[in-house]
Amino acid sequence: MVKGFWSCLLLCCCLAGSAIANAASVVFLNPGRSDEPFWVSYAQFMQAAAADLDMDLQILFAERDKERMLQQAREVLLGPTRPDYLMFVNEQYAGPEILRLSRGSGVKLFSVNSTLTPDQQALVGGTREQYPDWIGSMVPNDEEAGYLMARSLLAQQQHLNAGRPFELVAFSGDKQTPAAKRREKGLHRALAAYPQARLRQLVYAEWNRQRAHAQAQQLFVRYPKVEVVWSANDEMAFGAMAAATALGRKPGQDLHFSALNNSPEVLRAYLDGQVSALVSGHFTLGGWALVLLHDYDAGLDFAKHGGKDREVRLFMALDKKKAVRLLTHVELRGYKINFKSYSLLHAPKQRDYKFSLQPLLD
Repeated sequence: MVKGFWSCLLLCCCLAGSAIANAASVVFLNPGRSDEPFWVSYAQFMQAAAADLDMDLQILFAERDKERMLQQAREVLLGPTRPDYLMFVNEQYAGPEILRLSRGSGVKLFSVNSTLTPDQQALVGGTREQYPDWIGSMVPNDEEAGYLMARSLLAQQQHLNAGRPFELVAFSGDKQTPAAKRREKGLHRALAAYPQARLRQLVYAEWNRQRAHAQAQQLFVRYPKVEVVWSANDEMAFGAMAAATALGRKPGQDLHFSALNNSPEVLRAYLDGQVSALVSGHFTLGGWALVLLHDYDAGLDFAKHGGKDREVRLFMALDKKKAVRLLTHVELRGYKINFKSYSLLHAPKQRDYKFSLQPLLD
């Protein structure tokens, strides 16, 4: 009886150990800072997905340092213990160098958020071409995000001004990041539909609150009639808001801001009326990408179900009700999402993947 018990226990331990050993291992090169609200929430959503999908996930923060990110890639891809998959962002156009390091490593690569630009792909090829282990990419609809923020702001200001012309300034991210350029493109698309709006200046604040604050101090003095501020993320919006407040302006009243992201701080600022237009959604992308890798690792190739390279409509313009629901999920951190239900492996009747922000708004 005792012998049987111990045999059974040993078998269970072996099975558990086998399951852990067979878990797909993933390393994500997180380009952000380890105290940066967006990239921290991005990592948390990935961790929730990995736990639900039984995947072994390691996240390395590059602290906004390109050389550090490349060194991390070098250690992961050339080191003695390599993961099954490496997820990376084409931050500061580092993608081609990461691919070069991967050659012969046996590691599968997947790009998220910012993939290689068309010019870069003209030189090094696309996914599954010159680098066959670069198996896919997934990016959010960044141009639409920039457009949604701008359209909402411009429509509000046009209504307030009863058709009178008005001025705006814009804060973009990093010149060396494709996502920033795409959000700018969305801004300009919206401006084309609102001829009353005059863009006085666009500056690059590198996604940073302090840099945006310093730039805004000069811009609001240089352009005292500005009524609208477009910002490509929440950190830059807060920096500009602080500068405006110090100059006696009133965010949400005589100066209207857009913002993008999902931090509790920005969600509350939107609910309080300090932020006039808020877009969110792409912090979920890494978690959804893990669903694709989970299925691929089990032999179900996502390329046959929607393509190897995909742009996902994750960005959504929030209203007050959606902002309250998203804030609740973000503060819970566990998210309470059954990620397996979004997997074609576990839901074979689905023909394609259905990723969106909606699960966090229900």
